Amino acid sequence: MGKVWYTGRSRKSKESKERERVMPRGPGKIQKKILVLLYGGLALMFSGSPLQHAKIWRAVGKEWEKIDREALYQAIRGLYRSKLVDFKERSGGAVEMVISESGKKKVLEYNLDELRIRTPKRWDGRWRMVCFDIPKEKKKVREAFRFHLRRLGFHQFQKSVFVHPYPCEGEIDFLIEIYNARPYVRQIVAVDIDNALHLRKIFHQ
Repeated sequence: MGKVWYTGRSRKSKESKERERVMPRGPGKIQKKILVLLYGGLALMFSGSPLQHAKIWRAVGKEWEKIDREALYQAIRGLYRSKLVDFKERSGGAVEMVISESGKKKVLEYNLDELRIRTPKRWDGRWRMVCFDIPKEKKKVREAFRFHLRRLGFHQFQKSVFVHPYPCEGEIDFLIEIYNARPYVRQIVAVDIDNALHLRKIFHQ
């Protein structure tokens, strides 16, 4: 792996100041696409600093060609200021744009926003229950986990117990991984619940 790319003290100072200007509304459409492409392993390399409109030296994947060049450079500057991408010096003086750890987390957030539970043609008559006991010191994780369960269409059965009629093990596993909550969450598939009639009305079954 190459070292982190800098070209001098004055530029580093200038770029550090630029990075302090965080994008007020988060990554835009093109910036999201750039992050997703980088996360998917599609490399983008330049002959110099991409912050200074250096020529693209090598682009892996045709998806890069679909992005307007001026918009691409503007998006890159915004991503760099927000610390979602970084630059690595490669052999021959080329500079590769790489996704940072913060950028990887941002991509996972995009996937999280698109998370849905598929409605099957026929319900199998079973109830999917998610029970969690997330510690008080992880209050934000607990609140976020509860928020996403509701967003996925779960019904709050008890304070930390949610229920849904359709298969969703993969979706819940994804939430667990995102929030690093594996020790605190359990999934149950129930054949019957004493208030099943009430739940059937809620889920229109």
